[in-house]
Amino acid sequence: MSHTPVLLEEVIKYLDPKPDENFIDGTLGEGGHSKEILKRTSPAGKLLGIDQDGEAIKIAGENLKEFGERVLLVQDNFANLKNIFAERGEKIGKVKGVLLDLGFSSSQMEKSGRGFSFERDEPLIMTLCWPIAPGQITAADIVNSYSEKELEKIFKEYGEERLARVIAQRIVLRRKSEKILRTSQLSEIAAGAYKKFYGNKTWRTRPATKIFMALRIAVNSELENLEKALPQALEILPAGGRLAVVSFHSLEDRIVKNFFRRESRDCVCEKILLECACRHQKTLKIITKKPIIPSLEEIEKNPKARSAKLRVAEKI
Repeated sequence: MSHTPVLLEEVIKYLDPKPDENFIDGTLGEGGHSKEILKRTSPAGKLLGIDQDGEAIKIAGENLKEFGERVLLVQDNFANLKNIFAERGEKIGKVKGVLLDLGFSSSQMEKSGRGFSFERDEPLIMTLCWPIAPGQITAADIVNSYSEKELEKIFKEYGEERLARVIAQRIVLRRKSEKILRTSQLSEIAAGAYKKFYGNKTWRTRPATKIFMALRIAVNSELENLEKALPQALEILPAGGRLAVVSFHSLEDRIVKNFFRRESRDCVCEKILLECACRHQKTLKIITKKPIIPSLEEIEKNPKARSAKLRVAEKI
């Protein structure tokens, strides 16, 4: 199954790529957004594409090969955006926009074999970086070594899971008899917890959905990396350059919204202070007052787009 880029028309509308302008795609994936940007920035516009997944880099390289030397692909984490650009900026030049699409590609979910989906029986790996970096923790490491309290915290904070404590308890109990190494084992534990507390009630989302998301976020330090990447993207952009971020759950969106809000104000002091003491100066203006969401037509064609939100800001 080919990957369909989410909110493609809206991303292009707000980034507004023009001939010979340069862009950064900090979450390249399979290159869907990048391909459209490159079409519109011909004949000489360049694109720096970044992804920590080596398999995604290979796929994107094939999908974007028609653009030749206009494309520079780098396997790295967007949390290192400033250093990546510092090392390669001369080849790219001044950038007009930065895109961060925080979603997953279809191949990562369906073909990677890393345990991102509970619909397949796969090893509990869940690392976005591939091959796995030395010292990189996996989902199996967390599930089999973290304390009950630590697991509960991950499921509650990253997954907003109501049964976080119960599922954590069941994991600790299960691993006393066997290691939990497969997605099927973890999915079974979550389903058992839901059945015990809610009976055979039909749920809009599967019982394992939130704990799988929570583990993936924890394994890859996704929220911390996003917090690192946003100010770096803003620093790289010149005045008038735009930063577009597509998020897929409330935790990501909250980070983006709060960053945009903070950087669009001259003062970020506590309201109880009578005078400004922070000396903070606004660095951007918010272009999308409310997040842009997919149309019903797009959701019908691509159900995975339903939770997407696009926020855009412009550096001043």
